Amino acid sequence: METYLSPEQVAEMVPGMTKGMLAQLRFTGKGPRYRKPTPRKVIYAESDVRAWVEGSAQTQTGSPASA
Repeated sequence: METYLSPEQVAEMVPGMTKGMLAQLRFTGKGPRYRKPTPRKVIYAESDVRAWVEGSAQTQTGSPASA
């Protein structure tokens, strides 16, 4: 069974994250996938948050190399 997290729980789970940053990431489409079971409620699947964090792994600083 999937575990769903509130924005507050996601902010606690991801170091340096705030609820405001999550809202901005939702607005720009750059954050983890989320669900809106009601017009005013936002929830995140824990697996989506973990996948989003893992997808941000870097091997060097600076801009990504062009292919």
